[in-house]
Amino acid sequence: MGERKQVVVIGGGISGLTSAYYLQKKAAEKDIPLDVSLIEAGSRLGGKIETVKRDGFTIERGPDSFLERKESAGRLAREVGLGEELVPNGTGQSYILVNGRLHKMPAGSYMGIPTRIRPFLFSGLFTPAGKIRASMDLVKSKKTVEGDQSLGLFFRRRLGNQVVENLIEPLLSGIYAGDIDQLSLKATFPQFYEMEQEHGSLIKGLRRTTSIPKRKKGEKKPSMFRTLKHGLSSLVDAVEEQLHPGTVQTGIKVNHIEKQDDGYQLMLSNGTVKEADAVIMAVPHFAVQRMLSHYDFLEPFKETNATSVANVAMAFDASAVKKDIDGTGFVVSRNSDFRITACTWTHKKWPHSTPDGKVLLRCYVGKPSDQEIVTKTDEEIQEIVLKDLNKTMNITDKPDFSVVTRWHDAMPQYKVGHKEKLENITAAMEKKLPGLYLAGGSYRGIGLPDCIDQGEAAVDKVLKHLFV
Repeated sequence: MGERKQVVVIGGGISGLTSAYYLQKKAAEKDIPLDVSLIEAGSRLGGKIETVKRDGFTIERGPDSFLERKESAGRLAREVGLGEELVPNGTGQSYILVNGRLHKMPAGSYMGIPTRIRPFLFSGLFTPAGKIRASMDLVKSKKTVEGDQSLGLFFRRRLGNQVVENLIEPLLSGIYAGDIDQLSLKATFPQFYEMEQEHGSLIKGLRRTTSIPKRKKGEKKPSMFRTLKHGLSSLVDAVEEQLHPGTVQTGIKVNHIEKQDDGYQLMLSNGTVKEADAVIMAVPHFAVQRMLSHYDFLEPFKETNATSVANVAMAFDASAVKKDIDGTGFVVSRNSDFRITACTWTHKKWPHSTPDGKVLLRCYVGKPSDQEIVTKTDEEIQEIVLKDLNKTMNITDKPDFSVVTRWHDAMPQYKVGHKEKLENITAAMEKKLPGLYLAGGSYRGIGLPDCIDQGEAAVDKVLKHLFV
């Protein structure tokens, strides 16, 4: 096999951790002579995954779960010995706040698109005209579009403004923290465009391709999400424990990357230079552009912006919530005057997270049009959130404690043209920077399984580049 190869992973979020873990695992399985280093600028690993334990509560400051149907996250958890710790979400009714009132999410809707007409017709979310406009999706002809289009434009054309603004937009903005009229259809939900082309209608297409089982009265809907009993940070810790001793270096920044004839030189913030035969850059797009600023083809990353968001988790005694609602939480229509964008009733969604007799709420702020709120003090954010909650849940008590988390420039915006831009950059990297690969939330999906998938894909590319 020849001399040992050096691979450096930059970034210790879940994409970087996954990359380092699978590099070492595959090298051991195939007896490949490979040394792996992981360099993280911050003081801890995990990126946006961060769990806080306090007074018997398990509080997530970043993501709280992952989609079960995207299998890589559950598989990774089982591989590192956490299979017994995986728990499903508690399910129940979810709501949408429109015109100051909580409305039930219509049964049988998939990402806000109706698949059953009856619950939709009886929903107070839409006027009769809005319902008629949405039903036109069944007869409206498909439109073939060359290239990309925005999510907002696509869904408005199929289902009309009301369904978009009161149902689809609050749900999708909750995932991407972005403006639906700028987000790319191709980079987020290309399957909906394919569905329109194949079936001529989203409603017909979903009915034929998605099984949303009808439930008997009182029967709970199946859980779609999974988390870990002791918090998602336990996954970070378990993966880190699997890495060879000495793999990880924290508190060190990569300032610059220089291509050599036979690999790369990384200039580090501690004044040292690290040699690498291959590099996985599991960092945001703006960090990639900074480290490789001498390459013009990465300039488009400067135009990719990222929004900031904040959340506040608040613990109460159960007696403080006068109007406890049976459900898992609500999202907020953007045309409301509320500043919160969503609220998770964490004690209902994740019963294991909260001691008996207590309530845990997690509220989110930071619409694209309200970025300034993220810079406010903890006290100001809590006050704004409590004011909004009082309107919907009649909470007048102050919380026992709260945990405010800010994520600055943390939500990359997959704007129209994102996929094509990324393909161009990737093609240029293959030609000019062979052996250097991207992985992470800035590129091909922001959920935990998407990031894990990208880490695994980068590992396969590294091994192919070095050993085939």
